[in-house]
Amino acid sequence: MRRDPEPQLNAEARPAGERDPYLTQLGDRIRSLRASRGMSRKDLARGAGVSERYLANLETGTGNASVLLLRQVAGALDVPLPVVLAEVDGHADPAGQSGHRAAEFSQLVQWLAQLPAGDLARVRDAARHALSPAESRDARHRRIALIGLRGAGKSTLGRALASAEGMPFVELNTAIEQEAGASLSEIHSLYGQAAYRRYEMRALERVLREHDTMVLATPGSLVSEPATFNLLLSRCYTVWVRTSPEEHMARVVAQGDMRPMEGNREAMTDLRRILQARAPLYARADVSIDTSGQDADTSLKALLAQMRMVGA
Repeated sequence: MRRDPEPQLNAEARPAGERDPYLTQLGDRIRSLRASRGMSRKDLARGAGVSERYLANLETGTGNASVLLLRQVAGALDVPLPVVLAEVDGHADPAGQSGHRAAEFSQLVQWLAQLPAGDLARVRDAARHALSPAESRDARHRRIALIGLRGAGKSTLGRALASAEGMPFVELNTAIEQEAGASLSEIHSLYGQAAYRRYEMRALERVLREHDTMVLATPGSLVSEPATFNLLLSRCYTVWVRTSPEEHMARVVAQGDMRPMEGNREAMTDLRRILQARAPLYARADVSIDTSGQDADTSLKALLAQMRMVGA
């Protein structure tokens, strides 16, 4: 009989029912990173080459984990291992923003890990100065980027906004497919998450070069890649398009996509986790608009009024 090559997650001796705080935090962070990328537990287990049982134990903090297998999990999440292992103290935060703190820390470490040595030295010597200064306010406001989870109404609202403002409308998903010469599903299935992120960055860089003015609808998970999201924030005026989890799901299904529900009894729970994990990142947008229960015209009027109010 073939033995399971994975080590058992044997917890250190602790009182019955008590979990180690670090292992609990470690599990929470892995679950949050997985949610922010929109990955199911099955997807992550397959990408990391571990069993779902192992991953379930890891996410619930029920035992000690092998560093080598944690490295595989980090690789499947496409984040540096320090992001998974680091201790982020959120207990002293009186505003209860430990999730926001952890998300910001994760973004910062991922960004630093991608920098060459020379740029790391510049960050060390002048931490307050951005490596790539943002464009002027006027230039940035001529490009409006919509961020948010799938089903929020980015494409519908984006087309209406582009028409009202006399700007071209660009779908970054289409640009990614053009860059890769393959559909999004083929990119993920054939090349994996890391390759998709590279195509996403290249596509964003290209549309920024090609368009001085535009309304850009972005993929929901773009905010999970620090370098790409930082580029978007520095070069575009960003709008978080949001709605309730129920409307997110209903709109995706109404578009004829039943994948979120197929074989997943916890689809709504997973959706809520994704929203919770990404909310601190989406909240970095210049403004937000809630499309819950609103038609496109009403949402457009509300967005235009809000943009005028902040001088956009």
